[in-house]
Amino acid sequence: MIDSNNVPQEQINLTPEIILRAYSLGIFPMAKSRHDNELFWVDPELRGIIPLTGLHVSKSLRKQVLNKPFEIRYNTDFKGIITGCAGHGKDRKETWINNEIVTLYSQLFEQGFVQTVECWQDDLLVGGLYGISLKGAFFGESMFSHKSNASKIALIHLIARLNEDGFTLLDTQFTTDHLISLGAIEIARSDYLDQLNKALLINAKFNTNSSDLLHQIHINRLLYKEIE
Repeated sequence: MIDSNNVPQEQINLTPEIILRAYSLGIFPMAKSRHDNELFWVDPELRGIIPLTGLHVSKSLRKQVLNKPFEIRYNTDFKGIITGCAGHGKDRKETWINNEIVTLYSQLFEQGFVQTVECWQDDLLVGGLYGISLKGAFFGESMFSHKSNASKIALIHLIARLNEDGFTLLDTQFTTDHLISLGAIEIARSDYLDQLNKALLINAKFNTNSSDLLHQIHINRLLYKEIE
């Protein structure tokens, strides 16, 4: 791995603990491509976030969510999720998820810090996302879809879960047209760090075992903008 001082890779032994510490300071690792062996730290001047009360849901997407085309599962198939996120798609010719990222985040998943939201259809994983939960912050990493709007529906369920569990920050790292259409915004690094530091004071926990009724209430609040 190369850091800001160009320290050679062999001098830095990345561990899950180092990754978590980096996130708590507002930085995160990436690779240039799927087959690039080097990682680098990223500290954007402008940071992408989705305000947890600011999700945009179109009428057509709302209708699809209410029709429940997918079975939503949490934390059952991290390998499938990260493999899907690392793969090529019609709108993605390259990915930053290399083998070291897969290894490190697999370890973080085993330790309970990485969470997945999975869309299943006919017992097949057809989309979803993963990210790191740390105190009151959730750091979204990547998402994919093999069926129409699967990643968007996974994101809606994620945000409902974060609201339900008392999180205050959803970090998307960067913004894309896809994320902006869902309510993502860019904020200055200083504003992001202020929100991050406040979130890290909150002892939130990603709860995958809450009642279906309570979760549906939070879904409906997002769909109909009823969040107070």
